[in-house]
Amino acid sequence: MKITAFDLAQRFVGVKETAGAQSNPLVLAMLQLDAKWVKDDATPWCSAFANAICWLLRLPRSKSLAARSWLTVGQAIGLDQAVPGFDIVVLTRGVGQPGPDVLDAPGHVGFFAGVERGRVVDYVLVLGGNQGDAVSVQRFPAEQILGLRRLIPPTT
Repeated sequence: MKITAFDLAQRFVGVKETAGAQSNPLVLAMLQLDAKWVKDDATPWCSAFANAICWLLRLPRSKSLAARSWLTVGQAIGLDQAVPGFDIVVLTRGVGQPGPDVLDAPGHVGFFAGVERGRVVDYVLVLGGNQGDAVSVQRFPAEQILGLRRLIPPTT
């Protein structure tokens, strides 16, 4: 049985930041994997969580704390092709944000967990870090999707 990124990420559901001056050592370790300068878990850590999971499984990763850096990892796919366990979803954060061609704008990233069809709007379900200051599954309006990326394991 091969474990997927989604399978492993699920094991971290409930991990959260520590309030106040202290930091959760696990969240801090995820952040410092690619950014040694980080000193506390108040730093946005959605990309750090995705990078840590991919690092543990030897999957391609962005090696950046920027959520939109994931738009350059793996292979672009459409929402109709997305599969939990294999895909990353990159979202806008905030109103009036630029499109996927701008990598240094705010964003959010996590593992694709499914689609929820609504009467008015469709939602994408995301298993990610720093969602309510914790690892959780949350839903986001599908129009916030900047891109979906299939993580292709290395062939070497």
